[in-house]
Amino acid sequence: MNSKTIYSLLLSHGMILLLLNSCQTGDKRADAYGNFESDEITISSEVNGKLLIFTIEEGAHVSRNETVGLVDTLQLYLQKRSLQASIQALKSKTTDVQSELDVWEGKKKNLEREHKRAKNLLENDAATQQQVDDLRGELEVVNRQSRATEIRLKKSNAGILSEIKPLEWRIRQIEDQILKSKLINPVEGTVLAKYVEQNEVVNFGRPLYKIADMDRVYLRAYLSETQLHAVKLGQRVKVAIDAGDEMKEFPGTVTWISEVAEFTPKVIQTKEERVNLVYAMKIFVENDGSIKLGMPGEVWIDK
Repeated sequence: MNSKTIYSLLLSHGMILLLLNSCQTGDKRADAYGNFESDEITISSEVNGKLLIFTIEEGAHVSRNETVGLVDTLQLYLQKRSLQASIQALKSKTTDVQSELDVWEGKKKNLEREHKRAKNLLENDAATQQQVDDLRGELEVVNRQSRATEIRLKKSNAGILSEIKPLEWRIRQIEDQILKSKLINPVEGTVLAKYVEQNEVVNFGRPLYKIADMDRVYLRAYLSETQLHAVKLGQRVKVAIDAGDEMKEFPGTVTWISEVAEFTPKVIQTKEERVNLVYAMKIFVENDGSIKLGMPGEVWIDK
């Protein structure tokens, strides 16, 4: 066999291998591509003050209801004490209505006894009708004065108590601010970003850190209009990521499909294919720690 014949055989064999490899690569083409994301939550300050304690670190896992910081509450505490003192001062101005009425009740009982005694004396001609009538008149006057005193004192106390009520509500507001000064992490997850440091002064609404549940991630992928019929909500699909020389697979569940078409995102397709309209979908994946936010992923749909 001469060298020309050997070269022809090698060339022919190489073309066959190239075609076989091309076919296999085509068979492995995914149905959709996208990037991983998660439900990110930015935690902000709900009060103003100096951040005395702040234990958040980027990349750390934080449990739900875990205390992660404390904003200085001294000024709030002093405001609360001042309001409590004002309330005590106002209460000292109120009158004990019952004690005042007890005085009038004592006068009323004395007059009732005197009136009853006068009536008995009148029956025995030991007193006059004028004396009985005078005592009855005095008793009626005492009854009217007692009722007038009760109304006056209650109105006076009501006016003072009406000044106390707003102060009590203000104390409740301060207590709520003191409670919110203790930073409680609301959701379990991994800290993605940290925006402040301990001993900084923070204001209401200032972002403190960003957190996401990295155990529950989503692959936002894109389907062409011709692929929509093969996908439905709740459908199980196969998701894969690049893990070195091979692809690592995960089971996924379709949780959302957009109702509106959009142009293919630049990070997904080539320049020529970006003019195509696609539909976004989200696929839920249980993360074992190997999936990172922004990482590309591929989707295979069972036909």
